Parts: sequence; structure tokens; C-alpha cells
Amino acid sequence: MRSIVHPGPVAVDRFQCVGGRIEHLECRLAPGASLLEAISDFVSAHGAQSAVLTLRGGAFEPFSYVMPAESRSTDHAVYFSDRFDAQGEVQLLVACVTYGLRENLSFLHCHADWRDAQGRLGGGHLLPGDVVISQSIQASVWLMHGMGFVVDADAETNFSLFQPRVLKNQDQSQSSSQSPNQSPSQSPSPVAPGVSGYAVRVAPNVDVCTALEQACRAHGINKAVLHGGVGSLVGACFDDGRIVESHITEVFIRHGVIEPGRDGQPVAAIDISMVDYTGQLSSGRLQRGKNAVLVTFEMVLEPVA
Repeated sequence: MRSIVHPGPVAVDRFQCVGGRIEHLECRLAPGASLLEAISDFVSAHGAQSAVLTLRGGAFEPFSYVMPAESRSTDHAVYFSDRFDAQGEVQLLVACVTYGLRENLSFLHCHADWRDAQGRLGGGHLLPGDVVISQSIQASVWLMHGMGFVVDADAETNFSLFQPRVLKNQDQSQSSSQSPNQSPSQSPSPVAPGVSGYAVRVAPNVDVCTALEQACRAHGINKAVLHGGVGSLVGACFDDGRIVESHITEVFIRHGVIEPGRDGQPVAAIDISMVDYTGQLSSGRLQRGKNAVLVTFEMVLEPVA
């Protein structure tokens, strides 16, 4: 398995995991707002501060993005390209989003595949405040209650990255601000809607499949579904034998499950879309044990009975 050397000290914690509740909703993001504004309005209207989403269909105009790129300095092992601004309306094919907080303000991390006005396929990292929805987008949303993603400094990579954290929801924050003379029986803590889940982040040079399998074993989970899924890998090895040699990539999960193998232990099956720093697009199922995280990989894990 290939690896990469980052400028900072290697963190001891290679897999972060915070438990809470997740609530699944479907909606359409209406034209006229930026992607960040549309998602922020929907998530906050449902009392949450963080979510992961899968987006399909619709379009953007204007549309701005960056690509994975080699670093121009020793401050980072890899970096982003210069900004690209598409000409004309861009049709969204599919995207994954991690939505949370940066310095107590709304922020999101989105990787996507699209088709531009000239019919060319593209992929990369959307600039969330600068892409405006021009045709409504279908969104599958997993709201996060009691947990979420918060941007924090990461010494190892020297980036500020989404990391799982315990988060109070808006209704919980309001109840906690009530008079201290109120007894617990007068203001019982509301039970968060949805089902149990985990906000997770995989650190660099860790195989994403085996990290999730180990987490499932540690939590007594034999079967689970992945939601969202935004990150990067050191190239890729697909289970059909294809190899992406370019080591600087951006990735999102199209479909991910963890199910018992022949020995009853959890086995991850993760289908991804990827763009590398040369602009090559690829997709397929990751080969277990062969795909190291480049900078980060964040997602939600839902245990399934």
C-alpha cells in the first residue's frame, strides 16, 4: 500500500469516531441560492448543526471549483490547484457533502462529478459559496444529532479539516439555557430523532476499508451502511485490477456497505468516484487493504440490524 509523508508529527489517533443519532430526510434544493446557503438553511431549519448529503441532478451557474494538485511549498505534502470558473451552466451528476461548522459558522466540503456546457465530464472540489443552484437538486440528507463535524487544525497535514465532535443541537442548546432552578422532571431532555450512528474520520496512510472494519469490530457492529463520504486517497487500487498511479486525488463515496464475510467478521465494500491531479476520472470498488488515505476521509456510519 502506497503512503505519503506529511510535514507535521504523525497523530496517534488514526481513526476518529463520535457517536450520536442520524435522521434521514429527502428534499430538493431550490434555484437561486449558493450551495452553502441552501444546505445551511435546510439543516438549521431542522434543528441540526451538521449533516452529510448525497446530491443528484440539477445544475449550477455560476460554477467554481479547484482540483487536487502538487504542493508548491514544503508547508503541505499536497495542495489545491488554482480556481477554475466554468463557462455556462454545469449539470450536476452526483456529489457528496460534509456539512458542519468552521469557527462557529456554516461550512461544507463537497466533491462532485459533473458535465459542463460543452459536454465535457469533470470532477473536483466545489467552492461552496461560489456555486449557485440554477436547476433544483435532489438531496438525500442525514442530519446529525448530538455529534457532527467541526473544522479544526490538523498538525500532521498542516490543513484545517473536518473532525468529528460532540455537538449540541439547537433545541438542546435552548433547553440547557433554561433556569437552573428548573428540575430535570420539569424539562426532560428531548430524545433526538432518527437512529444510532457515528461520525468518523480516517487519517492519512490508513486503508479506508480496513479502518472501518476495525471500527465495526470494536463497536460490535457486523453490518452497516455508509452515508456521505468525502476525502482523498494515495491513488487507487480497484478490485478489478485497475490502478490509478497518480497519487494526488479527490474522492467521494457512491455506495458503501459493511457486511459479514464468510467468517462472520465485517467486510467493507466501497464504490467511489475519483479525480486525480492530471484530471483523469475513474470509479470502481476499492480493493481492501490497498488504498491509503491521502489527507482525510470523513463520513457517517450507520449500524444496520
